[in-house]
Amino acid sequence: MRLRKEEERYALKLITPSMIVVFGVIIVPIITTLIYSIVNIDPLSSHKGEFAGLSFYIKAVTSRTFREDLGRTLYFTIASTAIETVAGLLVALLLNQKFPGVRFLRSIIIIPWAIPTVVNGSLWKLMLNGEYGVINALLVRFHLISGYQSWLGNPKTAMWCIIIADTWKMTPLAVIFFMAALQGIDSSIYEAARVDGAGAFRSFWAITLPALRPTIMVVVVMRTVEKFKAFDIFYLMTKGGPANSTKTLMYDTYLQAFTNLKYSEAATYAYLIALVVALLTLLYVRLMKREEA
Repeated sequence: MRLRKEEERYALKLITPSMIVVFGVIIVPIITTLIYSIVNIDPLSSHKGEFAGLSFYIKAVTSRTFREDLGRTLYFTIASTAIETVAGLLVALLLNQKFPGVRFLRSIIIIPWAIPTVVNGSLWKLMLNGEYGVINALLVRFHLISGYQSWLGNPKTAMWCIIIADTWKMTPLAVIFFMAALQGIDSSIYEAARVDGAGAFRSFWAITLPALRPTIMVVVVMRTVEKFKAFDIFYLMTKGGPANSTKTLMYDTYLQAFTNLKYSEAATYAYLIALVVALLTLLYVRLMKREEA
């Protein structure tokens, strides 16, 4: 009994520094943000310091700006996650084959993911420049467009430019997950399928895809959560423009806090974003459990 108590005290001493860090870095900001969202702390407001209750939340969810920001955020999240998942699966299937140079390709596929987001955003912004961008030069050279265009300055194309830039960087992460899952499939199953007369397409649908379903779900959950909170790529490439066509919830939260000095509204947006992410995660977890059952 005495030895057990000593072990418990020793374990408590070991985890105390981590508990302090977690409390200071995570718990305190969460509580502070919650307080900001129910108490008016906006320095420019005439009601500063007053208890607001759920008024900021009601104002946010009923505003047209919030709904438009949510729509753009969902559009970016769904499109980018879908492209990453499909492209990552296709590339992983290719790299899982045996052909000359496959080891080299496997080693360099991680390079886009290793590039910092700041570099990635700046790089794509330069390539998409409407005056001297290499994308315009290539498209004109191959007669796909008649002249240089401002891709990031056009509300119809700006969001897709960001989607392409983001998927180019993050698709290698999906490739790594799918490659690991593919390596775990027993090759004898494919041999048995070939003996039974199954072709490559049939083997993919009957063997590969079912085996990859848990991995696909993990990739979708991870990327959905991260993309819903995306901020840096938007800040670097378009800053929410043009005409608010790339202004997402997270970027609007930044604007409310550091441009408009509306800290309470920004805190409310932050909690609403966390709520949506939690709901999406719960939905995916239930789907995963259903798949397992």
